[in-house]
Amino acid sequence: MDAKKLEIMMKAVDLGSFSKAAQVVGYTQSGLTHLVNSLEREIGFQIILRNHNGISLTPQGEELLPVIREYLRANTSLQNKIQSIKTKRSESIRIAAYSSIAMHWMPEILYRFRRICPNVNVDLRMVDNALEPFELLEEGKTDVVFASKQSYGNCIWFPLFQEKMYAILPQDYPIKDRNVFPLEEMKGMDFLMPYGRFDIDVHAAFKKVGIEVREKTSYVDDETVIRMVEKGFGVSMMTELMIRGRTDDVLCIPVEPEAYRELGMGLPKGKEVSESVNLLKECVIEFIQNQQNRKASTQQK
Repeated sequence: MDAKKLEIMMKAVDLGSFSKAAQVVGYTQSGLTHLVNSLEREIGFQIILRNHNGISLTPQGEELLPVIREYLRANTSLQNKIQSIKTKRSESIRIAAYSSIAMHWMPEILYRFRRICPNVNVDLRMVDNALEPFELLEEGKTDVVFASKQSYGNCIWFPLFQEKMYAILPQDYPIKDRNVFPLEEMKGMDFLMPYGRFDIDVHAAFKKVGIEVREKTSYVDDETVIRMVEKGFGVSMMTELMIRGRTDDVLCIPVEPEAYRELGMGLPKGKEVSESVNLLKECVIEFIQNQQNRKASTQQK
């Protein structure tokens, strides 16, 4: 039995008039009358009484009324559930993240997310420019960004992690017994600047202590910069995730005074956030807390 026909018939019953119902549902009065006649033939007995005062239900119709309403509620619930499942299966979250974050954070985060949202597709885009994630967000080309905080007003920012910055020095640099490297000592040195506007965080650290270096702009990836430091082409400064797993044959020492960049998650401002994105955010927070607990536990040993 066609639920749509039943729904239209019930609209006529509720309004007490074929003409009023026809205006609401977009039928002609004769078309609606024909629809009800067709339903009555299908059911096998009369449901609607017609008279000059309008329409009403027959006794048989009154008996069917609660069952019809229950059937229509169940059908609506079924259609909503079907649509919900279709939406989940077709939903896709576009993520733009720095290469260091994509490498060291996203595999575990996306593993956690897939366990609770197995039908949501994730399109991960790795970027090598500090500002590009925010530009993609502004252009509507991504839904979520993982980056360092920048002066962009087009996103809702959720801080996640204060990432420490390290001096990158040749292995034979005379560091002696120091466990920190004074930024002032870089004054006048050849400095290999990380590529892709990651100089923003470096310049902010230099500005605090009021020093200038002999800056050499490089157009290579972080790994190559580190290898160039190894061969004596100069020194550099990078963050914890940028150098992780790449510190063989160079010295990596926290700078003094301490310098950090704030890593976080950005969402587009003024756009409704889907349930799946909120669940992704929960996975991210859980991952960060787990990382911090693990780090604290290691330091206590």
